[in-house]
Amino acid sequence: MIKLKKPFSAISIAASLALVMGVAAVSNAAEIVRTGEGRNFYNNIMIPAGAETLYLSGSGASQQADGTWGDMEQQTIDTFSRFQETLESQGWSLEDIVQVRAFAVSGPDGELDFAGFNSGYQQFFGSDKNPMKPVRSFVQIAGLVVDGWLIEIEIRAARMPD
Repeated sequence: MIKLKKPFSAISIAASLALVMGVAAVSNAAEIVRTGEGRNFYNNIMIPAGAETLYLSGSGASQQADGTWGDMEQQTIDTFSRFQETLESQGWSLEDIVQVRAFAVSGPDGELDFAGFNSGYQQFFGSDKNPMKPVRSFVQIAGLVVDGWLIEIEIRAARMPD
């Protein structure tokens, strides 16, 4: 048993506890951690409990004035531009995107234009405009629901509440 020379009041004990807990909360503040940086994406992103998340999916290109959908690069740019508009209209940003899943088909020439996807993608991630890079999957599939689409993308965004 520990004997104290000076008795502590319940208020001083509660104040001391609050101070210690406050310091612990500040020093252990949760944040989204990105590791395993590659050229166009991170390999690992840890999202702590308490993060807000937003999912956007089923998004593809916008039809051009001439009735076509554009090439892979243009469709990728169109899709991420629409995501950016949606995110910003809800108070989010491109920097909040932590995951990208892209489903792609071959073009009319029978070739999958992965370089075109990367070229469009790099305009939104890993640049001066947005240094963040999400984890990413790129999957070639047999077809998409909309004739003319070469790519359909879904994203997951996460951020810590203010």
